[in-house]
Amino acid sequence: MGSQQVRMYAVAEMESCVWRYHTQTRHYFIRRPTLSNICVIGTGYVGLVTGVCFADLGNHVVCIDIDPHKIEMLRSGKSPIYEPGLEELLERNMRSGRLSFTDNYIIGMESADFAFITVGTPMSDNGAADLRYVEAAAQGIGKALTRPVIIIDKSTVPVGTGDMVSDIVTSYAQPGIPFSVVSNPEFLREGSAMSDFFKPDRIVLGSTDRTAAQKVAELHAPLSAEIIITDLRTAEMIKYASNAFLATRISFINEIAHICEKLGADVREVARGMGADRRIGPHFLDAGIGYGGSCFPKDVLALHHMAASSGCHPQLLQAVMDINHDARMRFVSKVQTLLGSLEGTIIGVLGLSFKPNTDDMREAPSIDIIQALQAGGAHIKAYDPVAMERAADMMPSVTFCATAYDAAKEADALLIVTEWNEFKQLNWEKVRSFVRRPIVVDGRNLYDPQEMADRGFVYWGVGRGVPPLLLETTSSVQAFKHLSV
Repeated sequence: MGSQQVRMYAVAEMESCVWRYHTQTRHYFIRRPTLSNICVIGTGYVGLVTGVCFADLGNHVVCIDIDPHKIEMLRSGKSPIYEPGLEELLERNMRSGRLSFTDNYIIGMESADFAFITVGTPMSDNGAADLRYVEAAAQGIGKALTRPVIIIDKSTVPVGTGDMVSDIVTSYAQPGIPFSVVSNPEFLREGSAMSDFFKPDRIVLGSTDRTAAQKVAELHAPLSAEIIITDLRTAEMIKYASNAFLATRISFINEIAHICEKLGADVREVARGMGADRRIGPHFLDAGIGYGGSCFPKDVLALHHMAASSGCHPQLLQAVMDINHDARMRFVSKVQTLLGSLEGTIIGVLGLSFKPNTDDMREAPSIDIIQALQAGGAHIKAYDPVAMERAADMMPSVTFCATAYDAAKEADALLIVTEWNEFKQLNWEKVRSFVRRPIVVDGRNLYDPQEMADRGFVYWGVGRGVPPLLLETTSSVQAFKHLSV
């Protein structure tokens, strides 16, 4: 393949300063690499997207997973996770011969120039990241190492894990086989992971081996993205700091929403006014029932644990987690306030996954909310476009429905928990004819309060005031008992 100039950036450390090279001021040219042999260890959200996308760029990719059922499923061209566009690229690259799957490290590492570790790092009981799968992957790489390779840690791992990986591989590999470790944290958003891979905001690389980091930069050259090269520990910290900051924005606007509700302001307009300030920006300022998923909850907690273990006092991180939990419980309290008692009620829940366009139920707000409602004696009917199969094992006593309208039938209250697009255009006249009481508690502020009131619903969002009838009486039971239909 001929060489070409690729628009890139680089960060070079020089003593205590960091120098950034930019094509508008200085030119940093790299040679676009020849196609590489890549091994990806782990086929979860990060690993499968990484493997499929690198194969789509023309590389030869072998993905390793220890779950034989998952390997069998992937070999049949089926994705074990829901991610828009993923299965189409999976099938295409398998047909081309660029993508294959195995549970054997020797096969996966046989020709590898690069080995990505993309295994899970779940929360342990004390809040620290559980590194058992990273350790197992490093052992597997070491045992199968027969040629020089660059090991790329893409899992979200505590600061210092890169050194641990290097030590483990060294202890299991045959002497004399060179390897390097590079940290390359992922910034993929579930539901838009394919776009995030091919159009990243930046690519962060950290290593004690500058040459290895530059080779990984060349691997990413076709993406024409900003590339930041730093040391191992700084790269690992960038991931945690980024996720903790985004979680902080979410908890901040939820705190503001609670204050708005008490003072009669509209948090949607507040957020719009804040977001118009270029210093702030509009992103992650949507008030609701808090963050969830596989990243923010565990990463904020893990960073809190790292800070506390190092003698720091991470009070801001603690507040972020407390506010996130409170947002879910306030949502439940609204339902209870409107119904007077949860005992014997039927509550329809729309949305179960932690965010739209994914079936991921990890740390989803719906879990805590439904458990609290059930503890009060409510029966739950739920609908989600893609997450019900995953939710079924976690919520055995929930009645899962075929449509949003089925979830609304005979409901004493209808709750909006995940902001799926199909919920934005519901036929409210139809919903009104199905529900027992026309009460909507919206945890995602999908609807206009006045429009919902005009349709005959008692509507309560987040940070947008309280229902007028609630202001007129101190007894919610008296205020809403006439709503039975």
